[in-house]
Amino acid sequence: MTPVHFAFSSAFMLGLTGLAFHRTHLLSALLCLEGMMLSLFIALSLWTLQLGSTSFSAAPMLLLAFSACEASAGLALLVATARTHGTDHLQSLNLLQC
Repeated sequence: MTPVHFAFSSAFMLGLTGLAFHRTHLLSALLCLEGMMLSLFIALSLWTLQLGSTSFSAAPMLLLAFSACEASAGLALLVATARTHGTDHLQSLNLLQC
C-alpha cells in the first residue's frame, strides 16, 4: 500500500470512527460525513489521474455534486431539528414519535 493510499484510507476510517463514536450532536455527524466524502473525492480524483482514462473523468465531479446535495439536505435537517426541538442533540430525537 502506497503512502497516498494509506493516507486517504486512514482519513476515511477516521471519519467513519468519528461518525460511529461521536454521536452527541447532529452537526458533528454531518462534519464526519463531509470528511468521508472529501477523502473519497480526493482519492477518486487521484485514481482518475493515475488511470489516464477520459471515461472516468466525470466521476469525481459527479461525486462532488452528490456530496453538495447531501450537505444541503443535512443542513436543512439540522435547521429543522433545531427549530422544532430546540437543540441538535441526537438523544432528543426519537424515531418512534411522528
